[in-house]
Amino acid sequence: MKAVQIVKPNQLEVIDIEKPVIDPKNNVLVKMTAAGICGSDVGIYHGTNAAATYPRIIGHEMVGVVAEVGDNVSSLKIGDRIIINQVTSCGHCYPCSKNRGNVCDKLKVRGVHIDGGYREYIAVPESDCYLLPDSLSDQDAVMIEPTTIAIQSCTRAELEKDDMLLIYGAGALGSSILKIAHTICDHIIVADIMDDKLAEAREHGAQFTINAATEDFQERVLEYTHGRGATVSIDAACVKNSLLLLLQATGNAGRVITMGFSTAPTEVNQFLITSKELDVRGSRLQNKMFGKAIDMIKEGTLDLNNSISHTFPLTKAQEAFDFVDSRDPSIRKIVFTFDF
Repeated sequence: MKAVQIVKPNQLEVIDIEKPVIDPKNNVLVKMTAAGICGSDVGIYHGTNAAATYPRIIGHEMVGVVAEVGDNVSSLKIGDRIIINQVTSCGHCYPCSKNRGNVCDKLKVRGVHIDGGYREYIAVPESDCYLLPDSLSDQDAVMIEPTTIAIQSCTRAELEKDDMLLIYGAGALGSSILKIAHTICDHIIVADIMDDKLAEAREHGAQFTINAATEDFQERVLEYTHGRGATVSIDAACVKNSLLLLLQATGNAGRVITMGFSTAPTEVNQFLITSKELDVRGSRLQNKMFGKAIDMIKEGTLDLNNSISHTFPLTKAQEAFDFVDSRDPSIRKIVFTFDF
């Protein structure tokens, strides 16, 4: 069967590998039907994702159809449409004992530390499979995974109805966070350096927007938060100066959520954290949030339809990644299909 492997940074190959077989642990064989390209996949391709190991079959936004089940499978049958949890954890370490398997001491993420979904078939445990709602196509269902990342960040932020939220960054991550945050609170500020992205943010629930390249960022935050600063700030830009900007923009007793993976040094002002008694919290991956995202779709509070801008067959992966690198403004979400 065909698979896409990053052999080493900037070297992508479409390879032939053996079709996997199920066993008592990986007891569900899934025929892949759609797999998304995420920013972290691009980072692995270019060698800028510090968590990745090589060579690696990448892909962690994984949708497919159950092709075979083991004797010990009770909740799935052949033909079921499912999305696959990308997080694997040991279940026994300290984080797992605190129900935080997304930061398990022995964490392995499909498509990052172990092989992922850019292949025709994958064998996984039944517990990592989530049934898809009929209202969502396989391609649009790819967006459930990034939505779980957004749910995780809002959960880590303990976002509440009366919060004044600042989202820094209106790209794919920021847009997903906005979509979830808008179901929780109304007072949302989105900052970016692209006016078209800010206009889209206003259309999707941002009460206020700031162009951080042309406006006085701190002044606008104070203006939009009645002079006190945001109660919650989420960094969806993850650039060198974004953490310091958010420490400055967040008011006393606020929460600042970081999501970046850069290992480059960044400035942090201890006085801002201590004097305001800020909670600075990381948010990584997601912690069993697929069920919540799917429930929101079924309830009608989350609409992921028509999310995909481009599709490529898996065998044209190099062409797809080159297109990503072109930064074409028409790109919203690119998905691989397996009908080749």
